[in-house]
Amino acid sequence: MWQAIARLSIGFLCCLGLWLGGGQLPAQGTDSEALKALHQDLDQIYQQAFQATEAGDFGNAEALWTAAIERMPENPATWSNRGNARLSQFKLEEAIADFNQSIAIAPDQPGPYVNRGIAWEGKADWDRAIADYNHALELDPDDPVTLNNRGNAEGGQGHWEAAQADFERAANLRPGFAMPRINAALASYQLGQKHEALRQMKNLVRRYPMAADTRAALTAMLWDAGQRGEAESNWVSAVGLDPRYRDLDWVSHIRRWPPALVSALQRFLKLE
Repeated sequence: MWQAIARLSIGFLCCLGLWLGGGQLPAQGTDSEALKALHQDLDQIYQQAFQATEAGDFGNAEALWTAAIERMPENPATWSNRGNARLSQFKLEEAIADFNQSIAIAPDQPGPYVNRGIAWEGKADWDRAIADYNHALELDPDDPVTLNNRGNAEGGQGHWEAAQADFERAANLRPGFAMPRINAALASYQLGQKHEALRQMKNLVRRYPMAADTRAALTAMLWDAGQRGEAESNWVSAVGLDPRYRDLDWVSHIRRWPPALVSALQRFLKLE
């Protein structure tokens, strides 16, 4: 089973699929007590690895998934999960190698393609990222996470109309999934639909008042619209929640806002 985890480490949204799948079991002649001990050992490793991931201890998670691979190397889930741990540490080449192995074992599972697409995004290889997202959508056509991620890569190519379409479709498929709605508003701003983008972002701030991304985006939009007092009020909330929005390089290359909105935030920071 895949569990989507939202992360703002690469692109608009990284959804890393943690998967607890079945591997190839030992032969029937294996001693039942030894088999039971193996399963108990693996269950304990899985639990510890998931806990380490939730705590953001990706180095320890990587080591735990490595231990699981050593015990059951034919389980595609452990390869993909170790790839996630490596991806979270920006070990992109190593992560891609793990996703390749997971795909080789289970080519009909969409998750490793999605996760490998995220790694390609980290390398700014938009074509390969989109190819992986397209393949994942062939396997699961209505997955909002994959659609949102493909929109990220399309934005990286500068194809904002295609990105906006994917974000809106993802948002409609899962109304409670916040990031594609945020991303759709950002794409609207890039496409010159500034009044509509501002309206959408105000609604999103009301719905998600503790989201730094919406507060920071609304700040930039309000400043450009001449609503400077309200812009400064939202900025105080944004940087209180996440001070990284002061760093334009992070906003542009890690969070990957559209260029028009990055320029608007730059004008705010320079009080222009």
